[in-house]
Amino acid sequence: MARPSEPGRRALLDAGSVVAERAGLRGLSVNAVVAAAGMSKGSFYHHFSDRRSYMIALHRRYHDVLAEAILAEIGDLAPGFSRLAAGVTSYLDACLRTRGTKAFLAQSRTDTDLLDEVHARNRAVAAVIEPDLRAIGWDDPAAVAHLVVAMVAEIALAELYADELQPTLRSAVIGLINRE
Repeated sequence: MARPSEPGRRALLDAGSVVAERAGLRGLSVNAVVAAAGMSKGSFYHHFSDRRSYMIALHRRYHDVLAEAILAEIGDLAPGFSRLAAGVTSYLDACLRTRGTKAFLAQSRTDTDLLDEVHARNRAVAAVIEPDLRAIGWDDPAAVAHLVVAMVAEIALAELYADELQPTLRSAVIGLINRE
């Protein structure tokens, strides 16, 4: 009977999060990951066909963790300002406490293996917040959603580099969203 692959895959992804936090995406070699996981290179290639597929899986998992945190906060809120403001706050809070934010938010923007993932994730998030912006009354919610995603990502990076909340930036984006 074949062993389930999930525990090994999870261990490699967990190790990658640790390595990415410590050494960034450039330091995320197969050797570094298997050393951190205490596994062999053969085990790595059993779970992932190459470094690129591993990086994509790791990037997706990072963002899935953030999405779970946000969904837990916004729950069943109706589309509109309250839901969007709660989602923005939850996202920024989660970025500060989630391992690997620097690698998966800042460095992934220039990593050729992840660039398509970054753009796809940004488009998906923009589509999710469009109903909120429409409910607020924006004439072109798709365009505004694209800008909100970019602004919030920049705030997340500012908070990451400052290693603390940036209340004035958070207030500014919420005010802009609400047309204040």
